Amino acid sequence: MMTSECCNDIVLEGKVLAAPAPSHENHGVHFFRFFLEVPRLSGQADTLPVLIPEPMVQQVCQGETVRVRGQLRSFNNRSGVGSRLVLTVYGQEVLPPCGEAANHIVLTGSLCKAPIYRRTPLGRTICDLMLAVPRRYGRTDYLPVIAWGQLAQQVRSLSTGARICLEGRLQSRIYQKVTESGTEERVAYEVSMMRLESQHEDL
Repeated sequence: MMTSECCNDIVLEGKVLAAPAPSHENHGVHFFRFFLEVPRLSGQADTLPVLIPEPMVQQVCQGETVRVRGQLRSFNNRSGVGSRLVLTVYGQEVLPPCGEAANHIVLTGSLCKAPIYRRTPLGRTICDLMLAVPRRYGRTDYLPVIAWGQLAQQVRSLSTGARICLEGRLQSRIYQKVTESGTEERVAYEVSMMRLESQHEDL
């Protein structure tokens, strides 16, 4: 059961595409980044970034299947290349695989901007949300969420500051970005809402 407390919990199981590579150092701890390929029921696959501290690196080998549990984190990209908001799964545990692909996230947070309700070119209804999920030490993760169909209808009228609890999956999406030097192919990450557990307006 989910509660109204802040929650950020993700579990992934998939294939490690390449050995973890050095990412950065923070407070004396070296962090490594790798990509996990997680198949969908449709037969397609999401390629998702995972960040782990150095002590976990030996548990991750290229080509092997692993199960990762952690949180979805957001960082500001100051390089000037790509999206300003960078999403990464922060791995807190690397576990033996269970034998089935997994992609499950539970989030509780507050809307930090008004929902954007629209229709796709094929006529499907969709609603874009930006969820603020606090974490320790006063930091907050800003996580993009999309809702489809009936779920989009449910959340379209929520106001900024409303708190919601949801379950979903993390997905990758390739898009074309027009820049001064031409068109570039980039990857965006977002949470696809599968179930809305609860919602309420903050007083």
